[in-house]
Amino acid sequence: MHNKKIRVLQLGSPTGLYGAERWILALIRHLDKSQVDSIVGVVLDDPELNPPLIRHARELGFDTHMIEATGRFNWKAVTELRKYLVDRRVDVLHTHFYKTDLIGVFAARGTGCHLVTTPHGWSVDAGLALKAYEVIDRVALRWFDAVVPLSEDLYAGLRGTMGSRLKMIPNGVDIDEIDSVTGLAPEAQAWRERGEFVVGYIGQLIARKSLEVLLRAFAALRLQGERPTRLVIVGDGDQRAILEALSHSLGIVERVSFLGYRTDRLEILRGFDVFVLPSRLEGVPRCLMEAMAARIPVVASDIPGSRDLITPGKTGLLFSLGNVAALTTMLGEAAKEPLRSRLATAGREHVLLNYSAAAMARRYTEIYRALVSRAD
Repeated sequence: MHNKKIRVLQLGSPTGLYGAERWILALIRHLDKSQVDSIVGVVLDDPELNPPLIRHARELGFDTHMIEATGRFNWKAVTELRKYLVDRRVDVLHTHFYKTDLIGVFAARGTGCHLVTTPHGWSVDAGLALKAYEVIDRVALRWFDAVVPLSEDLYAGLRGTMGSRLKMIPNGVDIDEIDSVTGLAPEAQAWRERGEFVVGYIGQLIARKSLEVLLRAFAALRLQGERPTRLVIVGDGDQRAILEALSHSLGIVERVSFLGYRTDRLEILRGFDVFVLPSRLEGVPRCLMEAMAARIPVVASDIPGSRDLITPGKTGLLFSLGNVAALTTMLGEAAKEPLRSRLATAGREHVLLNYSAAAMARRYTEIYRALVSRAD
């Protein structure tokens, strides 16, 4: 019984393909298929959505499952998930974020299915409803068999309440996916041909990312030799219109490209000269790891998570949170040689040694195996 193949359902978000969703895809790609049978699922709260996580999982050849249940929390999702866990004899339900955590706790009770969750981070400046859900989520974690945060900061915030169920596995990035991309997106090729210094960001356009700081710092950036500059923002979110309006008011609209959500993000990433993450809160940022693995120098706000990846002046550069002038200075430094090349090389080596998806997957397999073996 101890050597049987473990069936794991990864329950993620239907709304986008950002850090957590890419994390799920990286994990299932690297789990040993001779040991783990992976299924990817979502709770579809809007029937108009075409979940990118499901689409990409299918393209990778994995089984998928969608539960249609409109609204923030619908009891139909619990009953349908419970039936699926029993019918498919799922050994482990691995959830991500408060909604799937709460649905999973109720659905798995009495089924013999083990519960694992990976906290990816908590919200900043959330509304009252979201704050309430996250408080409930922290309580619900007590019913999980394993709680596995992906950063030291998240781990520290849960230590003392989870006991031996709390595990620490660092975030991991899919090096193979990054290395498989060698070309540039058409826009990136054009930036290179024009000789522009490209400052880039890839991720959600939401308040906690503090992208207004990046826009203001870029507006103040002046490079030696008057080299032309461009800011590229890839992704969507509720802050997009605000950020576009700010680029107009700063007089930089002609030098800022809002590209929206792109499936060729890595081909765009390879056209960046520096990647910037000005966030107020992160786990261990997957976007930073991808940039570092692609040999793109990184600059980030000095917060937990980013500090896990960046040793200032060695694997990247840090600036004090919200400090526009400091970020402008760091962008100027990142444009200079030989620092640029040193940061690119050391950043890549740091991710390879410490944050590979393959190593992460091996450790998750050990957790799954231990839970199933304990039950046997």
